[in-house]
Amino acid sequence: MILTKAQYEEIAQCLVAVPPTRQSLRKLKQRFPSQSQSTLLSIFSQEYQKHIKRTHAKHHTVEAIETYYQRYMSGVMKDGTAPVLLELANEVDYAPSLMARIILERFLQEREESPPSKSVINSMLRDPSQIPDGVLANQVYQCIVNDCCYGPLVGCIKHAIGHEHEVLLRDLLLERNLSFLDEDQLRAKGYDKTPDFILEVPIALEGHIIHWIESKASFGDECSHQAYLHDQFWSYWNRLDMNFPVTCHHASFNSLSVGRWMKLKHNSISGHR
Repeated sequence: MILTKAQYEEIAQCLVAVPPTRQSLRKLKQRFPSQSQSTLLSIFSQEYQKHIKRTHAKHHTVEAIETYYQRYMSGVMKDGTAPVLLELANEVDYAPSLMARIILERFLQEREESPPSKSVINSMLRDPSQIPDGVLANQVYQCIVNDCCYGPLVGCIKHAIGHEHEVLLRDLLLERNLSFLDEDQLRAKGYDKTPDFILEVPIALEGHIIHWIESKASFGDECSHQAYLHDQFWSYWNRLDMNFPVTCHHASFNSLSVGRWMKLKHNSISGHR
């Protein structure tokens, strides 16, 4: 399956006016039936996360937080069973899980007269039954299960998908009778930051010598590649001084140059299932 850059930009542009809901994902699949669900979901998630990062600050001013909290309190007093918090998040175009975090922090601060710790907030978001208010617990739960891009449920799903693809890649390497060291073996040897696999016997791929592989079960656009370069790949390069391919299991720009600057080619995007 080939996804050109023009096709990618068409999908990304279509997402500008689409709210982050499962209904929107179904419409996106209808609009682009030739693309896999996993590819569309990955692009959807990454484009929405970019939007949230751009608008994050305005939702965290003192005035915004107080406005959201008062609107939440007013809404649940009228009908505590209505999805007040979820509808508020959708109305102001903010991720439901992140809106739930804002309201939960504000609620606990008022109740305990001090800012709650991050670990307490995270624990309550993972298990809303810990929240000392039944109505708020239900509201937070609704936000968590209806958020396609953020929150503890999405985090668990992403972790499971990432692990699944690492297992698939391991099986592929074993199938090809390639000798390798995985992350656990590398850490046992003293490495703190490691790629998923180092090939003990390098292989040749499209004219390049491949020493190690990093698997990414997400869409590989330019922005994510630059982030990976900064957060991971340069560290691997400097410590291991070896070339590499990057495996993106949903879709990515066709290839990376494995020269020193590792710049993206702009002509096409390739998809993988």
